[in-house]
Amino acid sequence: MEFVVTNDAGAQVRYVDTKRWLWLGSLALPIIPLTAFGLYFGSGGSPFYLALPFLYFFFLVPGLDAIVGGDTSNPPEDVVPAMSKDKFYEKIAYLMIPAHFALFLATVWVVGTQTIPFWAVALLAVGVGSINGSLINVAHELGHKTDKRNRFFAKLAISLSGYGHFMVEHNRGHHVRVATPEDCASSRMGESVYAFALRELPGAFFGGWEQETKRLRSKNLPVVHWKNEILQVYFTTAIIALSLVAWLGWIVLPFILAHHFFSWYGLTQVNYIEHYGLLRQKGPNGRYEKCQPRHSWNSNHRVSNLLSLHLQRHSDHHANPMRPYQALRDFDDVPTLPSGYPGCLALAAIPPLWFKVMDPKVMAWAGGDIEKVNAQKPQT
Repeated sequence: MEFVVTNDAGAQVRYVDTKRWLWLGSLALPIIPLTAFGLYFGSGGSPFYLALPFLYFFFLVPGLDAIVGGDTSNPPEDVVPAMSKDKFYEKIAYLMIPAHFALFLATVWVVGTQTIPFWAVALLAVGVGSINGSLINVAHELGHKTDKRNRFFAKLAISLSGYGHFMVEHNRGHHVRVATPEDCASSRMGESVYAFALRELPGAFFGGWEQETKRLRSKNLPVVHWKNEILQVYFTTAIIALSLVAWLGWIVLPFILAHHFFSWYGLTQVNYIEHYGLLRQKGPNGRYEKCQPRHSWNSNHRVSNLLSLHLQRHSDHHANPMRPYQALRDFDDVPTLPSGYPGCLALAAIPPLWFKVMDPKVMAWAGGDIEKVNAQKPQT
């Protein structure tokens, strides 16, 4: 589709979004792993095919990123308003919700009805849980909008994994404190992803509840109330889980809990890599500078960006939170990750390797000044 607008100078600007139909490729993230179950039954029940979701997310996608490479193209600023109003892009985000739910329900059904070795169940929990953690990203995209329809679909998306406090803490906490030591979702140089998880998971939970409690009390409402946005999601998640248990038996409950944990942990891993070591500086008034594109790690890897709705153009997102995914820009002077998110998640899983690759990048970003780095404080 060609966008045609007239700019303030009276000149006509034309732009063809070459990625318009490629965004449908984001549906491949939840749909391709479903083929594992077809191969499983077609092979007479070989459990080795059930490792495919794990291998797909952590190995195939990074490999494709390395082969296909990056994309640095940006839409002209003059056409961004028109692109932002185009509901085609929004509908793609909506379509991802039933696709991820289908993957989750199919996986729970297979676990509940088939005799599968423990290692295969574990790989399904990690692989499918991590993939469905990407649905939190859809909630992230929709949750930054203010209309009731998008807010509804955002809460439906995060109900799959039960991460009900995400949007509350993300919008009212993380975006305010990002790239500062006070932000539980901004990792520090020298901090492993595992140490970060022990800080971020409870920090996000309690931070979300603190923010929602303040909002409800400002409206003279009790915390336990049907308008509590966190409880709305928790309730939906519980109904889904109890329905599956009633259908397939208690045998599926441990898997559901494991799936939800790895979805949560998947988001934690993403948070870990997005602002690792980056620090906003304080001005003479003691307040942190405004968040700029340079305060988030960026990645232009084409494949994983299409799968994640441009989440990896995180630099522009934090500088301009209301800009929709199709219009997020690349910048020449922002810190850049060595791979797309799936590849970086695998790298972060081995802390010494992550530190070896990323710490020099952080120090280069800071001009060699450790005081300009959000660094892990030495324990005394």
